[in-house]
Amino acid sequence: MSSAQDPFYIVKEEVQESIDKLQSTFHHWERVPLDNGERAHLTKELLANCESIEWQVDELDKTVAVAAKDPALYGINEVELDKRRRWTSTARAQVGAVKKAVIVGKDNSLSTANGMRRELLRLPDSNLPNRSDHYVSRDNDDFIASESDRQMLLIKRQDEELDELSASVERIGGIGLTIHDELLAQDRIIDDLGTEMEGTSNRLDFVQKKVAMVMKKAGAKGQFMMILFLLILFIILFVLVFLT
Repeated sequence: MSSAQDPFYIVKEEVQESIDKLQSTFHHWERVPLDNGERAHLTKELLANCESIEWQVDELDKTVAVAAKDPALYGINEVELDKRRRWTSTARAQVGAVKKAVIVGKDNSLSTANGMRRELLRLPDSNLPNRSDHYVSRDNDDFIASESDRQMLLIKRQDEELDELSASVERIGGIGLTIHDELLAQDRIIDDLGTEMEGTSNRLDFVQKKVAMVMKKAGAKGQFMMILFLLILFIILFVLVFLT
């Protein structure tokens, strides 16, 4: 897993940005006069941000503690664990220093606030290690829970898609059986038609042979009389059909 997918470093980067913003707001707060209305607003904002960041750092500490129980499971080593502990400790110290300075500032103790500021400035750079130097870790309980929910949702969607696919296969199978039955019925019809045509052909051959035999026995005069009879019969049928 790349650093961009590491839950610890994803949250760490967000927390670091919040700390940077907190320090910037804190430096602005120090420059605002005590009797200025903006100072009270900034004081509330700083304290609220401190509480939020401390909570996030505590959550990161919990993930480190979870990973420390079985580092091999999460693909990290003791060096990485120690690096993460140092970062959370430094971040907590920075936020704590700001929080103490702001609380003291509320009591109009400017000198104490300046002392806390000097303490803050003596803290090591919280940007270490480099933000681009990230490693794999699945030690965030909340992240694991959200991943589990996401996997369950994905499995549910796959089950629904499989159900739809199964229903489609059943419909196609039903259509195939219907086509098969239709083809069998048409085969039977064709067989019956072939049998009838064969019988008709045999009867026609028999009639033709009988006619030929009669014609042969009748001679030329008989043939003429038969043709005349058929012509008269044709005329009668024509009159009956078309003229009546």
